[in-house]
Amino acid sequence: MPQLPASLRAVDRPVFDGLRDRYGRVATDLRLSLTDKCNLRCSYCMPADGLPWLAKDAVLSAEEIVRIVGIGVRVLGVRELRLTGGEPLVRADVVEIIAALRTAHPELPIALTTNAVGLDKKAVALKAAGLTRINISLDTLHPETFEQLARRPFFDRVLAGIEAADAAGLGPIKINSVLMRGINDADAPDLLAWCLERDYELRFIEQMPLDADHGWTREGMVTAREIREMLGERFRLSPDPRARDGAPAERFQVRARDDEAVLGTVGIIASVTEPFCADCKRTRITAEGKVMSCLFSHEEVDLRGLLRAGASDDEVASLWQDAMWLKPRGHGMDHTGLGDADFVQPDRSMSAIGG
Repeated sequence: MPQLPASLRAVDRPVFDGLRDRYGRVATDLRLSLTDKCNLRCSYCMPADGLPWLAKDAVLSAEEIVRIVGIGVRVLGVRELRLTGGEPLVRADVVEIIAALRTAHPELPIALTTNAVGLDKKAVALKAAGLTRINISLDTLHPETFEQLARRPFFDRVLAGIEAADAAGLGPIKINSVLMRGINDADAPDLLAWCLERDYELRFIEQMPLDADHGWTREGMVTAREIREMLGERFRLSPDPRARDGAPAERFQVRARDDEAVLGTVGIIASVTEPFCADCKRTRITAEGKVMSCLFSHEEVDLRGLLRAGASDDEVASLWQDAMWLKPRGHGMDHTGLGDADFVQPDRSMSAIGG
């Protein structure tokens, strides 16, 4: 049966409940990838020609997904589930998977992260199946810029998907946006205004070194400080009084510069310049069933092999705990520091890990 990688076997783990690590963090938020495939080729994630996709039998089956989530919820204290990709909507049985998860866990919050291509045809069914809410990637309001970033002319399809999700009641809708210097960074205030008008919560995400082309540089990325300054030219931001509680986004209330009325909120996920690793509550399972304790981990632990070898739920849970116990302090190292001299970018891109 699969075991911890040899490089991780030196550390003994005490007996405990839940998904704890050596630094006192407890993971309760499961990010599970349904597929590594995607129908866009966003420059900050994938190469223009795409990546070699996993074989169908290498990807977790619907039954395996339901079982892993069940072990997480019943045995290990998982309290939130986010289904990711790749692009999860390209998986033909996505609605059936969500329905099975909802039947097994009536109270579990189930979210989905998507680029919204094809969402207009599935939003109603996803809601009926039991999806709680949705996160949608949108980096610009300009079709030409969208095509430059995504390398696909699907801007109108994304907007149609967002509108369908809103109409289906999959709110509160969160919009995720990555700003690229010299391409769409100037669009930030307009994108925020657009989201505020529609009661969507916009979250800007600092570009991370998880691109398949390995072209990321610390100097080239747009920082959280720069994002706040750009937004401040049109809006007034103040800290959101709600507790962050381990959430990746730091939230701000948004007001017009000459008015006290709160227009809404905006979040900034500053993984690079203002890391929040000390409060991380996430555990990740890739599309082929491997635990990644951190987005930047260089070690992966295979749960799929255990499932297919006939292991019990307790055996699967124990290996999952082993993997999380050895979670790095931050950014795949014993300290935080994307862009530091000792940082080594993982081989996988974001689409292959699951966001």
